[in-house]
Amino acid sequence: MRVKIIRFIIVSLFIMITIGLIYFQAIRGQYFYNLSTNNRIRVVPLEGWRGRILDRNGFVLADNRMTYDVMITPQDVVDIKSLFRFLSEVLGVNQDKIMETYRRRKYAPFAPVVVADDLSREKAMVIEENKYRFPSLFIQENYKRLYPYGRNSAHVLGYVGQIDLSKIEEVTEYGYSPQAQVGKTGVEEHYDAYLRGQEGGLQIEVNSRGQQVRLLSIKKPVKGQDITLTIDSRVQQMTMELLEEKPGAIVVLDMNNGEILGMTSSPDFDLNIRTSGKINSPFLNRAIKGVFPPGSVFKVLVALAALDSQKISVSTTFKCVGYYELGQTKFGCTHAHGQENLIESLVHSCNIYYYHLGLVLGENIINRYARLLGLGRLTRVDLPYEKAGLVPGRAQRLASSQKRWYTGDTLNLSIGQGDTLVTPLQLARMIATVARNGIEVQPHVLMAIDDIVVNKFSFERQMPVSPEAFQIVKKGLRAAVTDNEGTAHVLDVPGLYVAGKTGTAQSQPGKEHHAWFVGYIEGQQKDIAFCVFLEHGGSSHNACLLAKEFLLRMQEEKML
Repeated sequence: MRVKIIRFIIVSLFIMITIGLIYFQAIRGQYFYNLSTNNRIRVVPLEGWRGRILDRNGFVLADNRMTYDVMITPQDVVDIKSLFRFLSEVLGVNQDKIMETYRRRKYAPFAPVVVADDLSREKAMVIEENKYRFPSLFIQENYKRLYPYGRNSAHVLGYVGQIDLSKIEEVTEYGYSPQAQVGKTGVEEHYDAYLRGQEGGLQIEVNSRGQQVRLLSIKKPVKGQDITLTIDSRVQQMTMELLEEKPGAIVVLDMNNGEILGMTSSPDFDLNIRTSGKINSPFLNRAIKGVFPPGSVFKVLVALAALDSQKISVSTTFKCVGYYELGQTKFGCTHAHGQENLIESLVHSCNIYYYHLGLVLGENIINRYARLLGLGRLTRVDLPYEKAGLVPGRAQRLASSQKRWYTGDTLNLSIGQGDTLVTPLQLARMIATVARNGIEVQPHVLMAIDDIVVNKFSFERQMPVSPEAFQIVKKGLRAAVTDNEGTAHVLDVPGLYVAGKTGTAQSQPGKEHHAWFVGYIEGQQKDIAFCVFLEHGGSSHNACLLAKEFLLRMQEEKML
């Protein structure tokens, strides 16, 4: 009996030893192998801080602040379920979301993956204290973009984000790491190559617990270059407050050099949050990406075309009875103005006068002058995703829709209706070109890179249009403000030389018209051209009232 017991004990011991060997060698062998051999080299990327963005007066519009990222080295992961369970508890984030982030951002076995960013110092310390349990896990100091003024200049500045997975292979060829923050829109995107810093890194030896044994080498990151904009944050603040979240845009341009002093699109968003919950497309920069019918503002170039091509003179008159009859269709006007000459047609914005001009000129000549004055083509402003708009014509209509061009289309074109589409920036530049007798400037937002002034935008182009034609049209634009019956008379501000043109443009059926005012000021401080646009804003009078309030504020601040 005693022998059987001893035999049983011996057999049991052998069985336990065998099971242990199987467990430790076959099942957990890789884990213990990693523990014994894991004194290895780890490369830790160090992101170069992004350059700042400043306005023309030195106010910082985009800066950086210190933050902490949670990173995982895929090759060092042992128990991925336990790892994600731990991170879920510390971060307060669902495990599935962490797993999805890990899988989406995983680029290569040796490349660290950011699974959470912008951690508080407290949470970062908790993770650091548990590194011995998860050798693949570590905390990396990083930076996060900070926009001190929040909504101010949101569409101009743009924002940064992680590289899209579809572009990783493309951008890594240009020195970007898979975890890099890159500009997504606005100045942040257009001048990303200057703003982004040069990445550095650490080569460290770590032990089996992921703890640093020694620093092998270091390459210091290099901060990106600072960029100074032509934008005046004070102008931006004024226009932002005036629009009050109403859909629209205001563009303010130094008409002597093309510097954009202000470009506000509404509604907007806080750059530090980028979630607004607002309707009406807050992320759309209406100043350059929104295209809308210009309405009567278009009459400026039709008048120029008629004068320059010598189809009419300043004294040419047409009679307005309140409508123009074409076949069985009546094309209307706001009033029966009676006999009108060119200056009077601009003062009263008489549609009938321009229906006659449209028929005299034809759509081809109107198209040619529209393109001369920058409509239907890109301004080439140094911001991404600008749209060219459209000035329709017979050839374009046939090519795009196989439809005919009718006389009624020419009538609509002559008053900026039909298929005609423009951006607020295009109209601001157009009126600046008129104000300078045909000298076209290049709109731009870049002033300097690291305090070195950039002169690449300082070229001008002279329009092949007679100076006399410009002088006559400018006389009409000034009279539209100073004449008691002028459509922009509300803008006759004491102490300011204001000239311009109103526009009320039809939009979709059942919706309010778009409201426009484009004008220029010959001031003591600067000569500026500007465009005020209210999407579905009703009458152009509403745009004039907003423009007046803007000019009064600028005058009060002695900025004109």
